[in-house]
Amino acid sequence: MSSLFTATYVIWFLTEALLNRLLRSKSTDRQHTDKNSLAIIWVTVVLANVLAVYIAMNFRFFIYSTPAFHYIGLGIIITGIVLRFAAVFSLGAFFTVDVTIREDHKLKRDGMYKYLRHPSYFASLLSFAGFGIALNNWVSLLLIIVSVLTVFTYRIKIEEKLLIEQFGNEYLDYKKSTSGLIPFLY
Repeated sequence: MSSLFTATYVIWFLTEALLNRLLRSKSTDRQHTDKNSLAIIWVTVVLANVLAVYIAMNFRFFIYSTPAFHYIGLGIIITGIVLRFAAVFSLGAFFTVDVTIREDHKLKRDGMYKYLRHPSYFASLLSFAGFGIALNNWVSLLLIIVSVLTVFTYRIKIEEKLLIEQFGNEYLDYKKSTSGLIPFLY
């Protein structure tokens, strides 16, 4: 693996660790609403990625035969990182890594949120797909996608239940006009 790949993976991990450390709920936010979903996401992601790398290194289920495609996977990871930060900055003070409602919380319906209710999760999913593509292994790619999609779907259900409790019909109307996680599909 080249230093470019290693640097990208390290930057990706550090950005997530930084978000996890800096953007947690505060004592003034609604408490005990996350249902440990953040911990479940981290455990699942770490296990899925470690297993995916092991599979890619030990079993040959190639997606493509041209090494240049590794760089496409890398580009998808970087695109996901950039989109995730755009979603985080767009939501601003209302973004937390754990599920909560902040004081004076407002429902965001513009920018990326006009088209997708959970652009941050979509961007993360995109990065994970890029990682699976960079590994060049169908089984690894499927393992990562299915694992991450499963925990994100679990998390979204918790989050949307809380948002419906907080915003009622305003959120239900918003839900009808946007995709949840994957544009035009879900």
